[in-house]
Amino acid sequence: MALISRGLEGIVAAETRLSDVRGKEGQLVYAGYDINELAGKVTFEEITYLLWHDKLPSKAELDGLKADLRAARSLPQGVIDFLKAAPKTAAPMDVIRTGVSMLGLYDEDPANDGAANLKRSISILAKIPIITAYFHRARQGLELTPIRTDLDEAASFLYLFTGKEPGIETVKTLDIAYVLHADHGFNASTFSARVTISTLTDIYSAITSAIGTLKGPLHGGANEAVIDMLEEIGSLDKVDAWVYDKLAKKEKIMGIGHRVYKVLDPRAPHLKAMAIKLTQELGEPKWIEMSERIAAIMLKEKNLNANVDFYSATVYHSLEIPKDLFTPIFAIARTAGWTGHILEQLKDNRLFRPQSDYVGFPVGKTVVPIAER
Repeated sequence: MALISRGLEGIVAAETRLSDVRGKEGQLVYAGYDINELAGKVTFEEITYLLWHDKLPSKAELDGLKADLRAARSLPQGVIDFLKAAPKTAAPMDVIRTGVSMLGLYDEDPANDGAANLKRSISILAKIPIITAYFHRARQGLELTPIRTDLDEAASFLYLFTGKEPGIETVKTLDIAYVLHADHGFNASTFSARVTISTLTDIYSAITSAIGTLKGPLHGGANEAVIDMLEEIGSLDKVDAWVYDKLAKKEKIMGIGHRVYKVLDPRAPHLKAMAIKLTQELGEPKWIEMSERIAAIMLKEKNLNANVDFYSATVYHSLEIPKDLFTPIFAIARTAGWTGHILEQLKDNRLFRPQSDYVGFPVGKTVVPIAER
């Protein structure tokens, strides 16, 4: 019998220059830079350039990327019509997945080379935040905020989402969150994108596949589940009883532990610091206080640390972002990584085709005529 690794755990499927998740050390690396060296020092646009070009941009290169992204924000009218017509109760991730798939219908460029796919990567990265913000406004019956080309990515999303000029600290917070979520090795959605593009299909199909994968509660949906958990508990004085009851029933505590990191998720402290700052400014500290107590119990009882979802949930909640948009924001940021991996896969492509181990009936069964079954 062949050696089987359930979930492909421990299997190296390909090489990458984009990022490295070092679970034993609790380290995340983007193209040679430790995440702690990047977070708060460079912008999301700079990270995007790093993931696409293997180096941080010069001022001129960064200005060029920003100009390209801003020029690519406009959506085809057909996609706007879809966003207005989509059921108001639809899950935003379903709408984003369909919206990105629709973008492929309006791409009339027959070229499928590196330059053409880099241009498409810019277009998709620029448009996913617009799709997200526009659907949110459409489902509330609000006018769609006019697109501006004088704002960077995080500021543009917040402006389109709220219809108001975002504050400097709010923009900085979201930008850092984007940086922290931009890439993370061969996670499920990134691997899905690489598998899909390895067939030499179009980039829209690969990103659609990634979005569908991220939608799953075991991947991108965990941060939404954290807020559900905090709301269910309700207050700090109820945390201990709730957590110990879950542990007694051997039920999962959302946002705790990680498939790869055996120590603290290196992204978590950055989001924790932002969560503390935001809750102090808003005068609503109970969410972070509850989170801290849950984290302390789980570290003591199970030697498990909080992960990135645990604190990003509080950050987004403090920014007054609806919880069903937490995963779409994750998708906005991760599009930088998805597209980077797609471009990398295409440079030295090999179709993914793993083997399976057949455990069905032994060969030799005979067909019984249907009248006799």
